[in-house]
Amino acid sequence: MSTFTETKVIDQITVTENGIVLYREETRILKDGDQIAQTYHRSSLAPGQDLTGQPANVVAICNAAWTDAVIAAYQAQMAAQQAA
Repeated sequence: MSTFTETKVIDQITVTENGIVLYREETRILKDGDQIAQTYHRSSLAPGQDLTGQPANVVAICNAAWTDAVIAAYQAQMAAQQAA
């Protein structure tokens, strides 16, 4: 009898110029240890966004990338875009 398992991994994390963190989660379907399928889900996080429930490795990158200056610059950029 075959054994099927599903694993999820964050396989890409990118920080953009303005501090947005983009990450991709890959879901792998394995049959008897051999990968038979995969799907991807992409997400983005803006500087200063609540990180509750996010994967630990993504939170670590956000905490490193989101200095007070990066968050302030991003918020100023968003305010300027809304004012325009």
